[in-house]
Amino acid sequence: MTDSPTVTLRPPLTGLIAVWGLAVCVTPVAFGVPGLQVLYLGPLAVAVWLLRTRTVAGPETIVTRRVLGTRSVAWSELEGLRVDERSRVWAVLRGGEKVRLPAVRARDLPVLSSASRGRLPDPLATRPA
Repeated sequence: MTDSPTVTLRPPLTGLIAVWGLAVCVTPVAFGVPGLQVLYLGPLAVAVWLLRTRTVAGPETIVTRRVLGTRSVAWSELEGLRVDERSRVWAVLRGGEKVRLPAVRARDLPVLSSASRGRLPDPLATRPA
């Protein structure tokens, strides 16, 4: 079997354009009254979230990275995946614990299947009749 590549799924970095626009829009208000510079924390928090949040799926593990922490789960610990009504994906571990996979949507499941080296079935694969 060929080595499957490591796959990184993250929010689109084009969102940083919106963060910059929000910072520009906050500027007149932030400097209108002393102390309102704290309004810049909003765009800063969104930028940190965009840059930090991701899911990295490799041949042995799947790593979820959030703003305040990282969690690594071996493929062998994974019982399955759960997709909710908003197309968000959760990893269900053998003990029943659920781990949210940030930036992963239902449309990304074939990519995860490829990165898992077949440990996860490809939901779009054709099944024999």
